Amino acid sequence: MIAHLDGTVASVAPDGAVIDVGGVGLLVQCTPGTLARLRPGERTRVATSLIVREDALTLYGFVGDDERNTFELLQTASGVGPRLALAMLAVFNPDALRRAVAAEDLAALTTVPGIGRKGAQRIVLELAGRLGSPGDLPVPAPFGGGPAGTRAAPWREQVRAGLVSLGWQARDADQAIAAVEPELLASAAANGAAANGAAANGAAANGAAANGAAADAPPADGQVDVSVALRAALRVLGRT
Repeated sequence: MIAHLDGTVASVAPDGAVIDVGGVGLLVQCTPGTLARLRPGERTRVATSLIVREDALTLYGFVGDDERNTFELLQTASGVGPRLALAMLAVFNPDALRRAVAAEDLAALTTVPGIGRKGAQRIVLELAGRLGSPGDLPVPAPFGGGPAGTRAAPWREQVRAGLVSLGWQARDADQAIAAVEPELLASAAANGAAANGAAANGAAANGAAANGAAADAPPADGQVDVSVALRAALRVLGRT
C-alpha cells in the first residue's frame, strides 16, 4: 500500500492533482478541500489510499491520516465505494461526519450526492461506534505551514468545480455559491479584521516600536475557506 506521497505538485485539476515524486508524476484523486491546499510548484505531503480494481489502480489523496482512515472505514459500509466515500468527505470533515453518524442525523447525511434516506440509515447502522468520537484526533496542520483557512483567491471557481465534480449542474452550483457568498465574505472580513486588531494591539504593547510594527501588520485579505464554502453551498443544494 502507498501510505503517503511527498513531492512537488505538478498540476491541479477539479477532481485531482499530479504530484511529482522522484521524477514520476502520480495522479491522485482528492476532495475539493484537499485540492484547495495544493499549489503547483510547491512541495507537499498527502496521505493516500490505493484502490485496486481489475481494470485500474486509483490513488486517493487526503489532507491527513485521519481523513484517509475515515475514507477507508466508510467503504466497509454496504453500498459505499471509493467515489461515494470521497463525496462524503467533500461535504463533511471527519469530525463532522462522526457527529452526524453518532446523532443519527439522516438529514445531514442525505446532503451528500448519491445518499438517500435508506442509504443514510444503513450508514448510521453499520458505522455507529466505529468512526470514533469527534475530537479524538488532532486537526492536521495545513500544507505549507500557513495558517488554517488560508486559500488562494479564486475560491468561487474552486467551489464551483468541486460541486460539478460531485454531480451538480453548473447552474445550480452558481446559484448556491451566490446564496452563501455574502455570509462567507462577511465572515472572512471579520476574521481578517480581528487578526489585524490583534497584531496592532501586540505592536502597541511594545511602546516605541508600536507605530512601525503596526504599519507592517499584514492586511486583512478577506479570503474564503474553500472547504467551508463548499459545505455551505452543499447545505443550500440539499434544501432544494
